[in-house]
Amino acid sequence: MCNQSISLYLQEDDSTIESPLHYIYTYACHEDEVELCDLELRSLLGHSPQTRYIKSDIAIAPNRSPFIHYRIATQYEASTLEQLERIVQSIELEDQTFKLICIDAEQLFTYEEKRLLERRIGMNIKGTAHMKQPQILLGLTFADQRWIVGECVASEPIWLHHNDKPRHYSTAFSTRVARAVANIAVPQPQGMTMIDPCCGIGTVLIEALSMGIQIVGYDLNPLAVQGARENLLHYEMPDIVRIADMRALEGRYDALVLDLPYNLCSVLSQQTRLEMLASAKRLGERILILATEPIQESIAEVGLQILEVCHIRKRKFVRYLFICQSYQADMRL
Repeated sequence: MCNQSISLYLQEDDSTIESPLHYIYTYACHEDEVELCDLELRSLLGHSPQTRYIKSDIAIAPNRSPFIHYRIATQYEASTLEQLERIVQSIELEDQTFKLICIDAEQLFTYEEKRLLERRIGMNIKGTAHMKQPQILLGLTFADQRWIVGECVASEPIWLHHNDKPRHYSTAFSTRVARAVANIAVPQPQGMTMIDPCCGIGTVLIEALSMGIQIVGYDLNPLAVQGARENLLHYEMPDIVRIADMRALEGRYDALVLDLPYNLCSVLSQQTRLEMLASAKRLGERILILATEPIQESIAEVGLQILEVCHIRKRKFVRYLFICQSYQADMRL
């Protein structure tokens, strides 16, 4: 589909709203990922999601999030379908082809209702409809008690392609979780730096790099680093991983993701865990810590403040995601 833009002008009557452009994002998540989805969407878009959709003035590519399905610009709004029929008559697409799709948001529609709505509104748009390869994709939805039409962008599930990496590890994140974690750590990638000091086979590295986040990875396990390198090479990504103990690392990064080791071969002593948490505090500004048990006392002991706790569930297995910053950083704010 061509990334062409269209200029949509609102008629000046009491049925329209002329306001700064907003976007309606529709999303879905598994019940095990409700907390993670809510946290990620708030981090990316600045607002808590409502059921099935979120309204925001922030424009992001829908494929940034593993939960977002569509983004619809609020270019045409009306309180009734009759008003919307009149308003969309001013859309001038000239020789460009288009497709109008009806999308669930505040209101759910049956398959038949969607097709009827698409025909009813679409027949008023001046342009050539093309169902298979349109140059312009338009979305029709009902949100915030308004009927909305605007340019629509569909998500492409890039993270699913990353399931095909050659090296896997039983305790690694799913690509969906890894992508959400990277977004929570760095909602706005431009000019930001990130470190994953226990990167394993590079699941978070791959998702971060695919979104343009400047990230480096380290791991104490040479086999993990080898696996990460193979996975990065598979996706033609740069070799950004090195063998190192995070307790010996230096530098300062805008964001840090620490997935504390937890399998039978990586049982941490209390002292080692405290040393790793202290190193995370030293290396990162915004710090995300993942653990398989509540470790609030250990986090507080090294001088980190917990801003939020998120539970990531997979059936009965629970991972705790702690979003932290140092108390010193909080005082500077």
